[in-house]
Amino acid sequence: MTNGQMELNGVLVKKLYGVITAMTTPFTKAGAVDTEAIEQQVEFLIGKGVNCLYPCGTTGEMLLMNEEERKLVAQTVVQKAAGRVTVYIHCGAMSQSETIRLAQHAHEIGADGAGVVTPSYFGLSPRMMVGYYQAISKALPPDFPLYVYVIPQLAANDIDAATMEAIAAACPNIIGVKYSFANMRRLLEYLQVRNGAFSVVFGPDDLFFPALAMGADGTVSGCSGCMPEWFVGVYDAFLAGDYEKAKELQFTATKLTKVLRSGADMSVFKNVLTMRGVRGGHMKAPLLDLEPEEVEALRVQLTPYLNQ
Repeated sequence: MTNGQMELNGVLVKKLYGVITAMTTPFTKAGAVDTEAIEQQVEFLIGKGVNCLYPCGTTGEMLLMNEEERKLVAQTVVQKAAGRVTVYIHCGAMSQSETIRLAQHAHEIGADGAGVVTPSYFGLSPRMMVGYYQAISKALPPDFPLYVYVIPQLAANDIDAATMEAIAAACPNIIGVKYSFANMRRLLEYLQVRNGAFSVVFGPDDLFFPALAMGADGTVSGCSGCMPEWFVGVYDAFLAGDYEKAKELQFTATKLTKVLRSGADMSVFKNVLTMRGVRGGHMKAPLLDLEPEEVEALRVQLTPYLNQ
């Protein structure tokens, strides 16, 4: 069993670990999915050494796409990656039935697993939350791994540690959680779910090294989509036991996340990809592309990082 694998119902499956890039979705000016640009992005990220790909999440503008567009993105990433890195597809949608269809599609196309964000807008009780994940879990093969995705600042629903423990007990193929809120106490609580056998990956990529030090398996990083080198460097130094180097690289990566606005505007990531020779594409309406003067200011801010 390697760092990127675990046993699930007697089968060795891939889990999320290391630098897990939350991919952007490049659109044409007319709003269509640009599959050629997605393929370029996959090659760029694999070439830079990221460990896992995570398309169709928040960074991928998932709720602005329809079901068929999301399936197209998922299939393009899985086919282009061709088993070279772990690929998990984010499948959470506004309805339970669509979420199940997307997760089943992820399994059918050969993804290594899926992530499912909490329902949003409507508040869910712990009983409702357990029932939601149980319905998705039961609709999939018992050896297809799932991660719960908790991002309360956007979804308006949180999951406390006790409820996560109940979800883990009711859903054996839910192997972990992607936690995208900067609460280190909660991170520690999640790390104790299933007596410590629960995989935890942390969303705030500006806290990657501290999360690793606490026991997290990795970071789901939007910033690594356009500037992967710094995050790969942090992880490699951590694995080598060179914590001083990991700390210094994290200091730089944290400054970089501020330049990249920490994912507050995915057009930043797309423009940086374009600067680096990968077609970043456009945003999906009603989101807007950066103005030309913003792009130029971004280029100036990034010069010190691109020249290192």
